[in-house]
Amino acid sequence: MKRFVEGVDRTQQLLLPPSLEDYVGDDNPVRMVDAYVDELGLGELGFASVQPKSTGRPAYHPATMLKIYIYGYLNHLQSSRRLEREAGRNIELMWLTGHLAPDFKTIANFRKDNRVAIQTVCSQFVELCCGLGLFAEAIGAIDGSKFKAVNARERNHTRGKLKRRIDQVEQSISRYLHVLDMADAQ
Repeated sequence: MKRFVEGVDRTQQLLLPPSLEDYVGDDNPVRMVDAYVDELGLGELGFASVQPKSTGRPAYHPATMLKIYIYGYLNHLQSSRRLEREAGRNIELMWLTGHLAPDFKTIANFRKDNRVAIQTVCSQFVELCCGLGLFAEAIGAIDGSKFKAVNARERNHTRGKLKRRIDQVEQSISRYLHVLDMADAQ
């Protein structure tokens, strides 16, 4: 095949296997998810099984499971079966979990057992993004000039409207968790 870009031969042996670190860029959002979850006090937030039991099969750490859910939220993956599949084939998720791939039942049970804590983490994440200025802000300045303006309901903001908007975000998080439950039930 002359004059075409050619890929690497799949049967070619490599001296050293490539590192997942090489495939995840410095500006990849999974790095932010990793840093955010690692800084959380999961026990204080109410996550179950933060302290492992001394008997039985070792469990997955709640931080690993939370990273899977946040990754699924950012990439519109709602089903625990789809999250299981992605954990085994998606390079970003492999990097995020350290090559761990829990089964769908483990993923679904984690959400079922930690519903309130997951909702708290999502609320804190939205507040963090607001504090870091990751959401667009509108600035208005008045200098005495007169302009024809549109004061539509969606363009003016009061404390009451902001409070209602925060409540809407909380309800949206609850609806998302409900949709996840419904996807698992199907």
